[in-house]
Amino acid sequence: MTQPLLMPDPTGEELKAARTRAGLSQVEAALLMAYPVQPGSRGGQQSRTWQALESATDPRNMPGPIFAMFLLLTNQHPVFTLVSKAAVAADDGADAPPV
Repeated sequence: MTQPLLMPDPTGEELKAARTRAGLSQVEAALLMAYPVQPGSRGGQQSRTWQALESATDPRNMPGPIFAMFLLLTNQHPVFTLVSKAAVAADDGADAPPV
């Protein structure tokens, strides 16, 4: 039997810390996770959605599975890592005897 994955919703503080560790701006993080980005009031871009998710006063939180994907994409997940199928296939082929 498989063990269920725990994917709790992060607090705004936890989300901001993960984004900061990844070296991403709010806009870069929003684009990575396909959240909307709009023109900012002083030029540039902003993500009001991402700002709300990081806010201590906004009741919205990023859903746990989406946060888990963010951690995977930024190589911060505590247990798992993403590996491309091409890399796995190359590793499998390296160990195979020549035909």
